Amino acid sequence: MPVSETEITNLKRKVDRYKEVLGNTKSYREKWKTELKKHISDQLTALAEAAGLTVEIEERSGIQNLEAIALSLGTEVSGLREPVGNDLLRDLIKQNGNLVYQQLFNGKILVLINPPYIEKYGEPQPPKTLGIYRPEELKDPYFIQHLEQFLSDVTAWEDYDDDLPDTNQRIGFKMNFEN
Repeated sequence: MPVSETEITNLKRKVDRYKEVLGNTKSYREKWKTELKKHISDQLTALAEAAGLTVEIEERSGIQNLEAIALSLGTEVSGLREPVGNDLLRDLIKQNGNLVYQQLFNGKILVLINPPYIEKYGEPQPPKTLGIYRPEELKDPYFIQHLEQFLSDVTAWEDYDDDLPDTNQRIGFKMNFEN
């Protein structure tokens, strides 16, 4: 089966693109090691201090090139207690949530929020992805935006109630005529 010059050219373009992506992965991983990891940690620390927010900055490095920097609001006793025997109560622990900057397999950075949760009180909510960035795309203004979104989400979790009616559950004559 003969192959046209156009098909070979298209194949070469795909090979070139593949090699470019592999090179980018190496470059992104190197940038994480040499500057980005420290920059993320420094930015989060400075913003938290400026805002008067007590945080822990954790470096997670269990697997090389899948490392993470996490801003955590810590862990504490939730105020809920469960009986564990005759007149004994055990405190349930609350994870206060964290904002994570995680390396992906390709060297890009996944930014996500892990909401708070209390052990044995339902299932933890899944993480909320804020974005995936190439290292050069992760500019300083993003850090404050991510931190603001994180605090908004954590505050909403802490202040949870169901005062707002679910629009799918409303009943009544005027229901279909209201915006």
